[in-house]
Amino acid sequence: MPARIYRQSKPAGQSGLAGTREWIFEYGQSAQRKQSALMGWTGSADPQSQIHLYFDSCEAAEAYAQRERIAYVVEEAAPRMRRPKVYADNFRYDRIQNWTH
Repeated sequence: MPARIYRQSKPAGQSGLAGTREWIFEYGQSAQRKQSALMGWTGSADPQSQIHLYFDSCEAAEAYAQRERIAYVVEEAAPRMRRPKVYADNFRYDRIQNWTH
């Protein structure tokens, strides 16, 4: 499975953008995952699947993959749709929904 180069998306429950500006290089899964019979944990014999490398740009991550001769796929993030809101709109007289306490 080829490696992934992607940018972390913003958490849905938070408004901050920390950690969303850097690109992540994630090795592909080369060994099958299996479940432990004793504890029920899922594990793999592939230690590279746990490694995440962080880069400042997509080009730097691609250059690393080409230099190390690793097959990779670049995943572009979906564009953010920002809808600015105004607090005063909660108290407008022509509001469609009723305002309750």
